[in-house]
Amino acid sequence: MSIFKKRNKIALDLQAISTLISEGCVLDGNLKAPAFARVDGKVVGDVSVDEGLILGEKGMITGHVTTKEMIVYGTVSGNISVQSLEIKSTGHINGEIITQKLLVEAGAVYNGNLSMAQGDHKA
Repeated sequence: MSIFKKRNKIALDLQAISTLISEGCVLDGNLKAPAFARVDGKVVGDVSVDEGLILGEKGMITGHVTTKEMIVYGTVSGNISVQSLEIKSTGHINGEIITQKLLVEAGAVYNGNLSMAQGDHKA
């Protein structure tokens, strides 16, 4: 048994959500959250989440997004700067993506420029 055992990382979609913009809600302005957030409604403004963001199927963001991890089931119209990005089959992104890791499911739609960095480079 090793002292330096690698801990299993909890998947973003299993994290405890500290901020929720539910379906039917519209936030007109910038959103800043300290931990994990989920958007099922609409945000018109920039989104900055310290840890991770899940954009639900009916969720929409019109603005720039900055976070560590992001899963997109909904629609983003704006630039995304993340360390890890998953675009699910229902996801639509229009804008520039800067990321270290990218996973795109069949059926996802992405229109824009993609820049990828490796290692310790900050996205």
